[in-house]
Amino acid sequence: MTTPSAATFTALQVMQDAPVIPVIVLNDVAHAVPMARALVAGGVRMLEVTLRTPQALACIEAIARAVPEAVVGAGTVRSRADAQAAANAGARFAVSPGYTSAVGQACRDVGLALLPGVATGSEIMMAQEDGFTELKFFPAMQAGGPAMLKAWSGPFFDVRFCPTGGVSLQNAADFLALPNVVCVGGSWLVPADAMAAGDWARITQLAADTQGLRR
Repeated sequence: MTTPSAATFTALQVMQDAPVIPVIVLNDVAHAVPMARALVAGGVRMLEVTLRTPQALACIEAIARAVPEAVVGAGTVRSRADAQAAANAGARFAVSPGYTSAVGQACRDVGLALLPGVATGSEIMMAQEDGFTELKFFPAMQAGGPAMLKAWSGPFFDVRFCPTGGVSLQNAADFLALPNVVCVGGSWLVPADAMAAGDWARITQLAADTQGLRR
């Protein structure tokens, strides 16, 4: 699959690439490139590196430079400064834990496709007002799980979701069975112990295992 140019890249393209977007927390820049290569080898190209550690931006930059077959994005984008820093580091998309118009506009200004986080009907409506129809449902399990998304499919029939938060290999299929779910987000593809041990083969296998979740 050919990666679209930054000008045409959309949140929907991020969501449709694979059943799972890995939610990645990196504490060591040295892990970034081998981890990204391991995920790509398992068929997962869309990589959400969360801005939760001081090393996150350097990790995004390293992946963008050394692993061109990956599409690296920034998670936990909460401000215009986060969006700008992520774009400067080479991120291609952004994921936010919630939604504000300021974050939405900031991502547009710097050319980042945004997957905004929502947990309520009002937040969905605010995101829709600003033109966002592909949304992250977060925290998915704590906010109602598959039952909530099923309920939303009526009033929000034109919205597509990526549930994240409490999603695992054990319950991912329950979400993916819903017509308004395109993919899920999960941290289980990059377990902390595998990262610490440099067990990249395990990460490749975990990524490969998710391919069977396709509808």
